Amino acid sequence: MPAQIPAGPTIDEVIAAIPAWRDHSIRVEPIGGGLTNRNYRVDVDAVPHFVRIPGLATKLLAIDRSNELHNTRAAASAGVGPRVLLHLTPWDVMVLEWLPGRTMSNGAFAAADGPARIARVLKRLHAGPPFQLDFNMFRLTEFYLDVAAGHDVQIPPDFRAVLPAIARIEQALAIRPLPSVPCHNDLLAENYLDDGNELWIVDYEYSGNNDPTFELGNTCQELGFDDARAAELCAAYFGLADSALVARMHLQMIISDVGWTLWAAIQARISTIEFDFWGWAEERWARASAKLDGPGFGDWLAAVAEPSGRDRL
Repeated sequence: MPAQIPAGPTIDEVIAAIPAWRDHSIRVEPIGGGLTNRNYRVDVDAVPHFVRIPGLATKLLAIDRSNELHNTRAAASAGVGPRVLLHLTPWDVMVLEWLPGRTMSNGAFAAADGPARIARVLKRLHAGPPFQLDFNMFRLTEFYLDVAAGHDVQIPPDFRAVLPAIARIEQALAIRPLPSVPCHNDLLAENYLDDGNELWIVDYEYSGNNDPTFELGNTCQELGFDDARAAELCAAYFGLADSALVARMHLQMIISDVGWTLWAAIQARISTIEFDFWGWAEERWARASAKLDGPGFGDWLAAVAEPSGRDRL
């Protein structure tokens, strides 16, 4: 990690910086599982709060904290995310409303109603207030490649060899583009919470206005959905799952893995979190490479250029 990057605040320093919490009963519990930040449950007089302390060197991951704050508030107003209760500007620490419910997992999303529930919450998010900035995984991939080159980051040895194929994906998707909507863009299972009735979405670090099929493809990839399950999600979201829409999702699944491969490689170089980031990069790259070399790749490129039922949406 670059030596000039200062350490962030401790949770005790954060608590001391909030005047409204002084002289109150405070209980702190670390929340594990985060891959970028330090997260805590802080009970103030038995009222729970979620406190997020940003990780180090996250500018190298292209995280814009102003964008994140704006979009977290926008998602809350759309009724899909927690409210921002406090923002400590010097540290970009957020104190968020505590959302009761269980953190989801890939196994939990194997339930029959998984795609319908995901589509329901995503449609609420995508119909909400526009986000501050746009998100484009093709441009983010270029940014991450520059970071890798400038910070001695190991990347898969054959990564640059497939860049022409990635350019073909971008060109194909641009032929019949979908309207941009506010998207989360990083929908691992753990970024969904289930309150027993509806799903909620948390962690808006990579949020931005984007093609909704990136959102759908990304979450299919993260949740390990097979082709049939991906088609179910497409139908639940759009009302149909014709070949152009499904192909669009498959191409977005590839570029999702391509970009997050580099993210994981950079994290392997800079992060202090105990996690096998390089192993994660290799797993994602193997998955992306298999699809780029697979028999369906050419068919997906052709299908997204064809008129389809989506043109009536």
